[in-house]
Amino acid sequence: MADGPVRFGIIGCATIARKLCRAIALAPNATLHALGSRSIEKARSFAAANGLSGAVKLYGSYGDVLDDPLVDAVYLPLPTSLHATWAVAAARKGKHVLLEKPAAVDAAELDRILEACEASGVQFMDGTMWLHHPRTAKMREIVSDRGRFGELKSINSISMFAPNREFFEDNIRVKPDLDSLGALGDLGWYCIGAFLWAAGYRLPSAVSALPDVTRNSAGVVLSCSAVLYWGLAHETAATFHCSFLAHVSMDLAVVGSNGSLHLKDLAIPIEEGSASFEFTPGAKFVDLHIGWSVKPEKVLVPTELPQEALMIQEFASLVQGIRNSGCSPERKWLEMSRKTQLVLDAVKKSIDAGCILVHL
Repeated sequence: MADGPVRFGIIGCATIARKLCRAIALAPNATLHALGSRSIEKARSFAAANGLSGAVKLYGSYGDVLDDPLVDAVYLPLPTSLHATWAVAAARKGKHVLLEKPAAVDAAELDRILEACEASGVQFMDGTMWLHHPRTAKMREIVSDRGRFGELKSINSISMFAPNREFFEDNIRVKPDLDSLGALGDLGWYCIGAFLWAAGYRLPSAVSALPDVTRNSAGVVLSCSAVLYWGLAHETAATFHCSFLAHVSMDLAVVGSNGSLHLKDLAIPIEEGSASFEFTPGAKFVDLHIGWSVKPEKVLVPTELPQEALMIQEFASLVQGIRNSGCSPERKWLEMSRKTQLVLDAVKKSIDAGCILVHL
């Protein structure tokens, strides 16, 4: 089996784990080998509800998945407060780590995870799926084209959805002991990650939250906004708003000196088989300012696999390279996660201190 598909173990039966079970089944180089929950009854119930093969090993504890010698890699859809404990344990057992976002409660905890992964020589990746969609590579081509796009000047993003009443009572994302980052961690992670992606993963020089923060009675952020600045004179700025309190929106606008790029479905494409964005190059106002000289170009990018299966496929390919050919883990994924976490921490610091300017 050394040259066969990567055998995944899933630790935790969160709702997002349903999506990853399907993704593992679709990826040509991966297979689901084991599933662990806090009780064997919950693992069995999850397996039955999601039509898992009888060949999948079911365990009544997280540790049993890590003790299974046939598990190559683990996917952890656990509450953020449990990430450090179980990701470190997985790495120390020699399991490659695919970790749901946000990666950690803060950069200090993430560093513990990354240090454990590097010490054991295992691959780390967080579960930001949109980075693996072919649309993202196409957008990179345009943003990197200095002639058509120009110098990066401004970025704006919103990431929002309005869940039902039960969400605000029972969901882990509104409980301070489970996911204390709330909407900032769950949705702001996408916005901050998109800003860093557009900026070539250059860290901003400073960030500041805006005074529109909404918290629940337990102090968890339900809605917030922030501005990120690059350069000593703040030559480039990025603004985001994330919220559990508004209609679903996942917009991203990236504006350069010569062109602009827009999309409405950053994290989850509106359609699974393809995704699009609009690019407007070199537009000016026509005479009398009654229109634009250029209409936006709609760029449609098809995909044979959904983005979550492409993520599994890429992660599994890296694991196969390490397992079969002695390759080193690809460090860019941990570096991207750590920079996203550093900026998220700075926004959280600004929020907690009354929206002060925080320098990175």
